[in-house]
Amino acid sequence: MPCEDEHIVEAIGKTRVVIRNGAVVEVGRPLIDTCPLAARFARPVPRATPDAVRENIEHRIRSFGMCTKDRILQGDRDVVGFGASELLASALSRGRIGCAVIVCDGAGSVIADRAGLVQGIGGRMSGLVSTSPIPEVIEGIARMGGTVVYPQDARIDPVGAVEAAYAAGYTRVAVTVAGADEAEAIRTAHPGALIVGVHLTGVSEENARRLAACCDIVSACASRALREHAGARALLQAGVAIPVFALSVRGKEIILDMILASDSPVVIRGTTLPVSEGRDPAPLR
Repeated sequence: MPCEDEHIVEAIGKTRVVIRNGAVVEVGRPLIDTCPLAARFARPVPRATPDAVRENIEHRIRSFGMCTKDRILQGDRDVVGFGASELLASALSRGRIGCAVIVCDGAGSVIADRAGLVQGIGGRMSGLVSTSPIPEVIEGIARMGGTVVYPQDARIDPVGAVEAAYAAGYTRVAVTVAGADEAEAIRTAHPGALIVGVHLTGVSEENARRLAACCDIVSACASRALREHAGARALLQAGVAIPVFALSVRGKEIILDMILASDSPVVIRGTTLPVSEGRDPAPLR
């Protein structure tokens, strides 16, 4: 159980960051040195060092209140080309899914059926390991039509939250997961759920294989194993430096829907996946 007002995230390069009372109190060592995505952040991180990660997280706290009562929950602009929140927000807008089960700092597992809430929560947030309840954040999510599944302790439990979503009457449930155990449990209990794997830098070879077997969409992050296992099974790859793989027809449709709604030019060609242009994070883990 997290202590009062403690939030642990995994930021650039799987760096463990502890935030208490709105202040960064601990920063670990990044697993990677460089990431092309992090280099383009609003607060760029051209090289992953503890100091650079700290500055980036402190910028997020100041700019949108991450891990504080001032958390901004509404989002209406894409931050990452094919990020999980962007894909799920697009899928909600186009009726592909009925709700998204995601996580939010200060609230834990959340059921959201509005695109702006999904993007506002996930657009600029790092991988959330644990969090503690912030009443203002929980109340804000409720005002926007979302449901905080565990308001007492803000725990992160995607398996239980998916059960809660179906119990609430949703039939087209999407969920983000960061582990193979969670993905497999959801797939077994609810074969129709749309499962999106996120924040997977450093995942083991075995877990990469398991995730590739049961996710609909997976972000390869800085994982060499996911590039190999998910890339080999993928029906579509979106992006090159940080590939996002569609592993099912439904996953492929969601990515193609997002492309259809965008004004950005794209090139589509048949090829063997995965595709790399030598701009991967370094080193891959």
